[in-house]
Amino acid sequence: MSPERPAEELCALCAQSDAMWAHMRQEAQDALRLDPTLAPLFIGELLNRHSLEEAVIHRVSGRLGASAMDAASIADAFLDALASEPEIGEAFRADAAAYVERDPACRRLMEPLLYFKGYHAIQASRLAHALWRKGKRDFAFYIQSRTSDALAADIHPAARFGKGVFLDHATGFVVGETAVVEDDVSILHGVTLGGTGKVAGDRHPKVRRGVMIGAGTKILGNIEIGAYSRIAAGSVVLHAAPPHSVVAGVPAKIVGVEPKSEPARDMDQILRGLAYDSFDYVI
Repeated sequence: MSPERPAEELCALCAQSDAMWAHMRQEAQDALRLDPTLAPLFIGELLNRHSLEEAVIHRVSGRLGASAMDAASIADAFLDALASEPEIGEAFRADAAAYVERDPACRRLMEPLLYFKGYHAIQASRLAHALWRKGKRDFAFYIQSRTSDALAADIHPAARFGKGVFLDHATGFVVGETAVVEDDVSILHGVTLGGTGKVAGDRHPKVRRGVMIGAGTKILGNIEIGAYSRIAAGSVVLHAAPPHSVVAGVPAKIVGVEPKSEPARDMDQILRGLAYDSFDYVI
């Protein structure tokens, strides 16, 4: 059996779509030899699939299937969406790469596909959004509802996600209708991208590229979180933040600027030496 590869080597494989899929299959074969009792999982969800796209669709549809609508019907809708929007498949791959790059608990490429409900929730939201764009709003709402039930993430079908999104754990993730999350964003559990009340229209946050949002954060209202900003865990953000901001507190304030940082990739959640009048952080 081949040893687990370092994250840097796995990330290089992610840049080659065929190599990425081939390596996932090899990981599954190695895992099957170690634990044959999991044959239905490794064979049914991965080794019997012809592509990464097919494997993701089969796995996520299986988690969403229920008595009102079976997994096969959801998979058919997913395949239709992929046929009309091939970029969905590109996002599957970019998101998997994000887990390998940013999550120290992720040591194999197959793990997000097989086990991580944050990954599954984001892919389910991509299906719901494709259905929404086609005017199939009841189907889209059904996918939202099932994702909430099965994966503990409640994402409105109209919300828009870029690629390379890392949603860690997913539990308690809530996203409103007009929210936007751009490429290469990292989000921890318990995050809300919500409104401020009953205001209609464009009313939810716009999270720009490369932002990291810490666990338990609430970002409320039609505000922009500038590219490559870092939002500390537990913050309640009510005002816009320019690019490369460090934001913390309840209510949140800008407590620093990191002009050269890439927080979504670094995943550094500690505020070192930063303080303001209502917030003190002591290491």
